[in-house]
Amino acid sequence: MANHLNNETSPYLLQHAENPVDWYPWGEEAFKRAKAEDKPVFLSIGYSTCHWCHVMAHESFEDPQVAEILNAHFISVKVDREERPDIDSIYMSVCQAFTGSGGWPMSIFMTPEQKPFFAGSYFPRNAGRGMIGFLDLLEVLAEKWATNRAALVETGDNVVAALKSEAEQEEKNSGTDEKLIDAAVLLFQRSFDEKYGGFGRVPKFPAPHNLLFLMQQYEKNEDKTALAMAEKTLTQMYRGGIFDHIGYGFSRYSTDERFLAPHFEKMLYDNALLMLAYCQAYSLTKKPVYLGVAQKTAQYLLREMVAPDGGFYSAQDADSEGEEGKYYLFTPAEIQSILGEESAAFCKHYDITARGNFEGKSIPNLLLNEHWEQEPFARFLPQVYAYRKGRTHLHLDDKILTAWNGLAIAAMAALYRVSGEQEYLDAAVRAERFLAENLSDGDTLFVSFRDGKKGGKGFLDDYAAYIFALLALYEAAYEPAYLERAQCLCRKALGSFLDETQGGFYLYGSENEQLITRPKETYDGAMPCGNSLMAYNLVRLYLLTGRYGEEAERQLSFMSGAVRRYPTDSSFFLTALSDFLDPPEKITVVPKNREDLRGLSLRVPLSAAVAVLDGPNEEYRLINDRTTYYVCKNRSCLPPVNEPE
Repeated sequence: MANHLNNETSPYLLQHAENPVDWYPWGEEAFKRAKAEDKPVFLSIGYSTCHWCHVMAHESFEDPQVAEILNAHFISVKVDREERPDIDSIYMSVCQAFTGSGGWPMSIFMTPEQKPFFAGSYFPRNAGRGMIGFLDLLEVLAEKWATNRAALVETGDNVVAALKSEAEQEEKNSGTDEKLIDAAVLLFQRSFDEKYGGFGRVPKFPAPHNLLFLMQQYEKNEDKTALAMAEKTLTQMYRGGIFDHIGYGFSRYSTDERFLAPHFEKMLYDNALLMLAYCQAYSLTKKPVYLGVAQKTAQYLLREMVAPDGGFYSAQDADSEGEEGKYYLFTPAEIQSILGEESAAFCKHYDITARGNFEGKSIPNLLLNEHWEQEPFARFLPQVYAYRKGRTHLHLDDKILTAWNGLAIAAMAALYRVSGEQEYLDAAVRAERFLAENLSDGDTLFVSFRDGKKGGKGFLDDYAAYIFALLALYEAAYEPAYLERAQCLCRKALGSFLDETQGGFYLYGSENEQLITRPKETYDGAMPCGNSLMAYNLVRLYLLTGRYGEEAERQLSFMSGAVRRYPTDSSFFLTALSDFLDPPEKITVVPKNREDLRGLSLRVPLSAAVAVLDGPNEEYRLINDRTTYYVCKNRSCLPPVNEPE
């Protein structure tokens, strides 16, 4: 019963290629048919490791009765949100406007002109628990299309007009606003959970960029409260079940306030950003536990999430054998069968009990363990890990995304700098080489790579995250090619995505498909948005090269206006703003020879901006005919020295 998804490369689309629903990928063919047959379009957006996407697929999209109605009255389109963040962003705004919330799977009904007239998220096949059934919904909308189409079309026109109006009424540039930084710290204090760490109510997302911002404020201003909030959260996440104590790596978010019970899917971007946060915590406090967590997370990525030629895969599923989290749960009897007489102590250490802490079984965790920093059973973990690997394999989304790989490259480079372990820098270099060879064509980037095929042309996040990675690699290895490549891609981003009139960067560029609206994302979700990353990149390039200062100031001005009401929603931008207003330590190196640079990145703070010149010039000269370091901090410059210490 193959449909039109058979030739796609997205694992998510291929999961639906044998559905009885006559799915199309997003494209001209689907909308052309909708117009020709005078049918509305059902757009379903999700991703391959999404639990509720699986549920709706099993309940509805694999059901012959649902398929019969969809095929008779609608043209059905499937979109992988990770390959098409532009479509996802626009219609997520629609879903939130209709329902007040959003999530995946996303269900959108629209005209053949792509104008939405109804939206929601998951619908059960049959009505229940106060929710309309998907079967009933399809019949109602099919009838309305046949009998009262004008009302649906008017709704679609109004929705599109409202989206465009909202975009046009965005806050105008009003200058950089340093008050946003203090306001954000105060707001984080108000929403901080002093008992369990994290911010706000459940579900609790890691949001490592919030923690990076708070740690920056400690580093700059000795704000001990900011550091305490970050440390409490980092500690609680590691102790909880959101961290996989058997195979390492972090799950996507916690369903409870204690970080015990996660939503079990593991995403590349979460683990990359968390590595950055734990590296920064170690850099500031020198507490070994933080370095250990970062290294364990790297071990997970390098063991389970890296392709043979160096790129990083996207995600691992939460479900196995149709049950969420089953793969990760243990009973004392299982541990007994693996470890024998050592099992009781192992179970006590990791809170594995007969009663269980999750649906009758146990998520290994250290929340009740007073000696959680000790690792007396580390030598037994390979045996337990091997046992668990013998269970049903988790689905792996093995597409390689440019944006997410950019974050992973930056994380590996940072871990090299705090640990001195060459394997992490090697992993970063290999992954960047993969992007350069498989996801780039000159200064044009592509979204994804799988089965030897590139995805579509890149979006803002792809350029922003790749530039971020190149800057991190430059600051780890001081290879000028990385800095040159970062500037090349920055010029392309400025040319293709920048709004010259109002400021800020559009999500999709002049070379991408033009959709019903052209959004600018200014909110940091689970990962920093493209506008926040570009603010950081421009400020960093300005600090390293002395160029891009005007572009940085303009971007910071745009973002200051856009996030004024909710500054905590864009903490990564605030990190950039803080570095612009109060620059970190700047070290300009005039090398006598490149050998003198070996290990330099391991000896300077992660936040320091280190620029290595090609050679001496009138402003920066060699002193004593030796490699010379010019250091500026706290808005003043020190005498040049020959020893970096």
